[in-house]
Amino acid sequence: EAPAGSIDMESRLLGRVNVQNILAASAAALERGCRLDEVSEGVHRLQRVPGRFERVDCGQDFTVVVDYAHTDDALRNLLQLAREFVGRNHRVITLFGCGGDRDRAKRPRMGRAAGEGSDFVVLTSDNPRSEDPLAIIEQARAGLASTGTRFSIEPDRRKAIELAISAARAGDIVLLAGKGHEKVQVLAGGAVPFDDVEVAREALRAAARSHA
Repeated sequence: EAPAGSIDMESRLLGRVNVQNILAASAAALERGCRLDEVSEGVHRLQRVPGRFERVDCGQDFTVVVDYAHTDDALRNLLQLAREFVGRNHRVITLFGCGGDRDRAKRPRMGRAAGEGSDFVVLTSDNPRSEDPLAIIEQARAGLASTGTRFSIEPDRRKAIELAISAARAGDIVLLAGKGHEKVQVLAGGAVPFDDVEVAREALRAAARSHA
């Protein structure tokens, strides 16, 4: 609703943060002389950015989302959106890791954020680079364990994704956080192909075949 009138708007973007951003952008557009119908059409045409709350749908009865969240603040925002999405009657299952050769202080903070916002957490690797993946995981585990939330550790990211998906029940949401649009996993020996979206699809299809 605006001084020029009111109009219904529909967007593909989810969550309160996106609603706030859309309202701010709409107000700016109206201030610059755009018509309400033009603003509404622009909002309707907004597309999601790959790797940002990107859903992976293979016909399963729960939601799988790939997101680039790789800081504790970004992870908290993602978890808030996930909780809004499924409500309190279903579970938030979160997979995450921490990057190697980067800010070590954020690792326990990320663990704490994941534990506080999730019902179950799978702690794994995310571009360990030259560092020992298990040492990185241990630093994140310290923050995660302090929350009392149930968790599993699986350093192999592919196996970790399979574990997170296998834990889901109808109505749950599985968050695969940290890599988003990235297509590689960076290890001590160099980068190897790895795509969370494709690995999730493979895991979902394998799960569907096993239950056929």
